Amino acid sequence: MAALPTDRLGFLLSFRGELTSARIRSALGVAGLHPRNAMTLMRLAPAPMSQRELAAAMEVDPSQLVAILNELEEAGLAERRRDPADRRRHIVEITEAGAAVLDRVDQAVGEAERELFADLTEAEQTLLRGLLDRVVVDPAAHECGE
Repeated sequence: MAALPTDRLGFLLSFRGELTSARIRSALGVAGLHPRNAMTLMRLAPAPMSQRELAAAMEVDPSQLVAILNELEEAGLAERRRDPADRRRHIVEITEAGAAVLDRVDQAVGEAERELFADLTEAEQTLLRGLLDRVVVDPAAHECGE
């Protein structure tokens, strides 16, 4: 007997991904953050970095990053400053308020993940993470050997 089209792995991954995305967005809503803003704060949490490095790390166009940083600065969650060693370069840093918001986000996302993965053991979660890391999301990059 043939599998139902809804049993196809890509469809299942897409459907579960949408449900997971909705749950994570809800968790981010605790702090009133858009996912891209939360991801930016997460990237900045370990240490300040240049605006160019941040755009590359987040894989976003620099103009998109400017809009994100404008929102974060307006909310007092991040700040840009000129690099004293190179006045053309901006260093981006999370603020104390940004770190506090990120703590709330981390708690909310942690709770969401506990709910989402409650039926998986630690070993299964580790396996799932490894399998998802191997899913090819950019076939062109895969063909080029990247």
